[in-house]
Amino acid sequence: MAGKRMKAAQATVEIHKLYSLDEAVKLVKANATAKFDETVEIAINLGVDPRHADQMVRGVVELPNGTGRAQRVAVFARDEKAEEAKAAGADIVGAEDLMETVQSGKIDFDRCIATPDMMPIVGRLGKVLGPRNLMPNPKVGTVTADVAEAVRAAKGGAVEFRVEKEGILQAGVGKASFSEEQLVGNIRALIGAVQKARPSGAKGTFVQRLVVSSTMGPGVKLDIAGVGDSA
Repeated sequence: MAGKRMKAAQATVEIHKLYSLDEAVKLVKANATAKFDETVEIAINLGVDPRHADQMVRGVVELPNGTGRAQRVAVFARDEKAEEAKAAGADIVGAEDLMETVQSGKIDFDRCIATPDMMPIVGRLGKVLGPRNLMPNPKVGTVTADVAEAVRAAKGGAVEFRVEKEGILQAGVGKASFSEEQLVGNIRALIGAVQKARPSGAKGTFVQRLVVSSTMGPGVKLDIAGVGDSA
C-alpha cells in the first residue's frame, strides 16, 4: 500500500524541474497522505567541506510559526539559575544528578541547555550528547547565563542546524498540517539563517541544492534563485 502511495506521489513531481517555493510547498502538502501528521523537512546541499573548521556551518533559528512539535528541554543549572529554568518551562533541570541520568543512557529530551559554570560537568557527556547533536554550545545560544530566554526560545520553535558530512544540512520546518503560508515563512527563515551562517572558508556557490519533502513523501527540488541569495 505504501509503495503504491509513493508511486502515485512521485508521479506528481517532475524529477528535473526546479519548483518555486510556493509550488513546492503545495506539492509536498498534497503528497503528505500518511495517517499521521508528517513532518516537512528541507535538505540543503552546501558548497562546504565540514571536515575543515573554517567550513563548518551551524547555528540556530527561531521559526516564525514554530515546529509543530513539543520540545522537551533539559537544563544543566544550579540554585537560582535552576529555578529560573523551571519557571521558564524546562522539562528536566539538574546538575550531577542529570549528568548521571544521561550517562546511564536515559536521554528524554530534544534540546539541552547549560549555564557556563556547568560546562565542566557537561563536558564529560560529549561522547553521549555530541553524536545526537545535543551538546550545549555557546555559538547556538545553548550555553548561556540567560537560561530562561534559552528555554523559551527552545520551546517556541528554535531549531538548531548543523551541516553533516558530504556538506548536507537537514532540518524539520513544520508539519504537513501547517498552512502553505506558515511553511513558506519557516523555510525562508531557515534558509536565511543558513546563508547568514556562511563560514569564511566557503568558496564559490554556497547553497547548491534545495529539496523539500514530507516524512513519507517524495522530494521536490526548489529553484534557489526564487528563495533567496544563493551566492
